[in-house]
Amino acid sequence: MSAEAADREAVSGSRPCTPPQASCFEFLLDPSLLEQHLFKCFFIDPSPVQLIQNQVQPPADNRRNRTLKLMALKVAAHLTWDLNLLEKDLTIPVLNMLLNEFLCVSRVPPGVKHVDLDLSTLPPTTAMAVLIYNRWAIRTIVLSSFPEKQTKPGPHQLNMMSLVQQEKELTENILSVLREQATDSITVLEGALNIKKDFYIHTLRTLDLLAADPSTANGETESSTAGLRISADHLHCQVHYDLGGIYFQQGCSDPSVYEKAKEHFRKARELLTKLDSSASLCCVDEQRLAGYLSACKTLTETSDPGESQHTPYGQISCFMRNHDYGEVCHKLCVCNAVRDALEGGVLGVSFHQLLIKPSKNTISFLLEVCTRSLDKEHRSETSKRKMAIFIKTVCNRLEDVSLAFMVSSHKLFMELLQDEEKKILMEQMRKSSATVNLSAKPLPSFYDIPASASVNISQLEQQLILSLDPRHIRQILIELHGMAERPFWRVNSKWEVPVDYLNVILAIKDNLTRDLVYILMAKGLHCISIKDFAHARQLFTACLELVTEFSPKLRQVMLNELLLMEVRGHEAGAAEGNMERPPPDLVSRVRGYLEMRIHGIKSAVNKGDLPLRQIVGEECVVFMLNWRENEYLTLQVPQSLVNSNPYIKLGQLIASTCKELPGPKESRRTAKELWEVVVQICSVSSQHKRSSDGRVSLLKQRESSMGILPRINLQYDFGLQEPLVLTTLISLFVRLHNIVRDDIVNEVTAEHISIWPSSLANLQSVDVEAVVVTLKELVNYALSLNPNNQSWLCTQADIYFVTNQYSAAMHYYLQAGTVCSDYFTKPVPPDVYTDQVLKRMIKCCSLLNCHTQVAVLCQFLREVDYMTAFKALQEQNSHDSMDSFYDYIWDVTILEYLTYIHHKRGESDKRQVAIKAIGQTELNSSNPEEVLQLAAQKRKKKFLQALAKLYF
Repeated sequence: MSAEAADREAVSGSRPCTPPQASCFEFLLDPSLLEQHLFKCFFIDPSPVQLIQNQVQPPADNRRNRTLKLMALKVAAHLTWDLNLLEKDLTIPVLNMLLNEFLCVSRVPPGVKHVDLDLSTLPPTTAMAVLIYNRWAIRTIVLSSFPEKQTKPGPHQLNMMSLVQQEKELTENILSVLREQATDSITVLEGALNIKKDFYIHTLRTLDLLAADPSTANGETESSTAGLRISADHLHCQVHYDLGGIYFQQGCSDPSVYEKAKEHFRKARELLTKLDSSASLCCVDEQRLAGYLSACKTLTETSDPGESQHTPYGQISCFMRNHDYGEVCHKLCVCNAVRDALEGGVLGVSFHQLLIKPSKNTISFLLEVCTRSLDKEHRSETSKRKMAIFIKTVCNRLEDVSLAFMVSSHKLFMELLQDEEKKILMEQMRKSSATVNLSAKPLPSFYDIPASASVNISQLEQQLILSLDPRHIRQILIELHGMAERPFWRVNSKWEVPVDYLNVILAIKDNLTRDLVYILMAKGLHCISIKDFAHARQLFTACLELVTEFSPKLRQVMLNELLLMEVRGHEAGAAEGNMERPPPDLVSRVRGYLEMRIHGIKSAVNKGDLPLRQIVGEECVVFMLNWRENEYLTLQVPQSLVNSNPYIKLGQLIASTCKELPGPKESRRTAKELWEVVVQICSVSSQHKRSSDGRVSLLKQRESSMGILPRINLQYDFGLQEPLVLTTLISLFVRLHNIVRDDIVNEVTAEHISIWPSSLANLQSVDVEAVVVTLKELVNYALSLNPNNQSWLCTQADIYFVTNQYSAAMHYYLQAGTVCSDYFTKPVPPDVYTDQVLKRMIKCCSLLNCHTQVAVLCQFLREVDYMTAFKALQEQNSHDSMDSFYDYIWDVTILEYLTYIHHKRGESDKRQVAIKAIGQTELNSSNPEEVLQLAAQKRKKKFLQALAKLYF
């Protein structure tokens, strides 16, 4: 052998040899290879779960698929049907298909509900298959309720999105069925707990016997000794655990169910202690079981007194029952801080605040947690060093000398710190104790906040990012500026203030003040964006106090921002159902701001001295519209303000138009003026752009009677909530939409549409895309506020209809009927289901190939459309339930035509259904008109309810 060859052999021999991947075709050609592959000692490729994932095929009944399905079942049998393993790596559709195949090979009677089976009389392997399926059903319901992190697809994955969407829809369909059958699955599993005999489950051998000759193998595989034995205790333990999980999940909507969950978890724990864990086939997560039990005890307000004294969960539950929440918060804060320290994280702001004035019990608990954490989980030198740093930090932060010496005398301090560290730390503690008391007393002024003991810059910056307390923010900034001179308003890139204010703030000469103003405003604006108005008010008030003493300009800025915050806070409350009118003081301040634009600060604005955010003016106008301050907008607002402020002008036109509804034709002057303004905004010379948050805005720069018209947002980010205002704007855009589309057959409908002009002098000047987008988003926004507005629902349905989205159109036409008929328990008003609406519903069903639905709907018209109905019934490619809808037909002529059609086609079964329907006594033409009308109304109601189930 050459030296080179020897070197290659040595190198290759030093690496572990990776076995070649086996192909499924090899297993098909030689089934014995499958067992050899599965029982290898090392990690095998493909893994058992991969074999299942690859071989479960859609239910085409051919030899290849039957062989592949058998292979998947044998792999699952090798895994002893461990649902933990199967659920981890298999998708719900694949596992559903696998288990249905398992039911089939296990001779579960087809077409019989599992709840109707007597498990005690079934063969052991058959009963076990039923139990495994129903266990999987309730486990899947529970697992699907857990939140999942959505992964963002990369560029190479975009072509897979359609497949992913298909699988998602299939998964949702399966989950829907499982949820409907959840009660039956629970009943089946509860019944299994009464069976005390052992169970048996299919193995590779019994599956091979079934595959070889099902007729001769049937007796052996169904006998009591076939398959792998599962003791009753093993099975009951697993069933108790799974039932506890489903009951715990249902407890969110019915708290009384937590008692059932607790009892099942308790029995599962009792059985688990009896089982031999080394040979156990029961795959119960003991830690999760313990967590479930603790949660149930807390939720049901029961506990074991002995356990409460020994486990952290028990102690916390005891504190909560005694309403001793402060003790709970302190202990959780300490535990989190110790964890952060050992994981190398930054200590939180709450822990630093806790150390400002802790109790002796808190420090004692802290030392206990440190000792236990180091003893149980962290014994490495790295962990000991991290704990030493943490203890040093605690000593430095404590202002009470007695507490500091309490830490320094603890055994951890003595063991973990080196002699030199102890000496330096003791000296620092003595120095600190002599100076801390000088600044211990808090002063009332915002400026006079004392600085605390120093920590490193990165920790302070982390606290600065997290804190929402204005005083604490200033305290941190004082310490940071004492350590380094740099712009700390740049610490967090997400801190943003409006561009209008940026130059004014950055022009502040004092670095500390500049940082403080910027950070307080940025944090306040962030709090408003997440609707945390309490903290926003604190931050803005502190900022106002700060700037009042040196900048009248910034003082006015903060007053404006405080006003905007109050307006948004009140609007947010209204959106959540609080319909109390705003206090008079807030309305007065809004008026004052609007009028201020032309009086006290107009000259300052013109000079560029005072920055004003455009959105403040917009939202003040919207606020007045939402709370129907129409008298002010139409009569009391100064004319000079109307002429100078385009938002006031627009608000006045909207208010005046709403005020005149419904009115005679001669009172629609303001409606025409509003129309002209909107047409100007939507002209082609407008720039169609998207704002930073992705929403579409219309930008318009032109000279008009309103002066320079800047950005007018007529869409959902405009913030309008008043129903009549939204109805008016929807009506306007529907009319404009119909004119620019110029399709009289496919026009959208809306309330009050007749008040607007029916034509445009210069049709080519209108941006069609802008109109279409605005209308769609405006209607979507309106329905997000009130999904039960019948007029908006009909408009939405029409929008989907004219854009050929027929299933969605049916959804909204039916929704409109639902809200005005109490889910079709009352007749739908004829002004809702007009002949035009019904004809559109008929067309939707026809284009969806639901031809029987077409025939039924043809009866709803004022004059039955027999031609359309007969043509629909002639169609043989129908995607609806066909004869299942015959019970909803009350028109005898249509029923007679059905009997003729089915007789002509030789469809005797369907002909009998039609004959049965026509033979009902209440449809006899000799009946009084009242009886016939009652029969029609009953069928209308049931048919519409059936359609609603299909399209909702």
